[in-house]
Amino acid sequence: MERLLLVTALASIALIFQVMYSLRRDRIRVEYSISWLAAASIMLFLSRWPTGLEWLAATAGITYPPAVLLAMVVALLLMVLYRLSAVISHLRDNNVELAQKVAILEFRINQIAGHADRR
Repeated sequence: MERLLLVTALASIALIFQVMYSLRRDRIRVEYSISWLAAASIMLFLSRWPTGLEWLAATAGITYPPAVLLAMVVALLLMVLYRLSAVISHLRDNNVELAQKVAILEFRINQIAGHADRR
């Protein structure tokens, strides 16, 4: 169990450093990095607090505490992925609206150009 907790802690630390590096290089926006940093911090906290992990396992009725850690990892990743899916959906809707507005403007420009050519 200790080896799994150590690997989880190291992976959490690596994720925190990667997110911070990406923030510094402007590869990720602050509002998106917060969810990744929160998830990595929770995982680091749980992996370094075995008694808390055992308490969570006992509360959930799970006999193997690292299974709770795995469930938490999956739950946190699903929450982050859901949040990113919502952002992507919103951006897609904005792109469709923008494309429609550009098409309307091109149509109007062509109409104006057509009226100018007739004179």
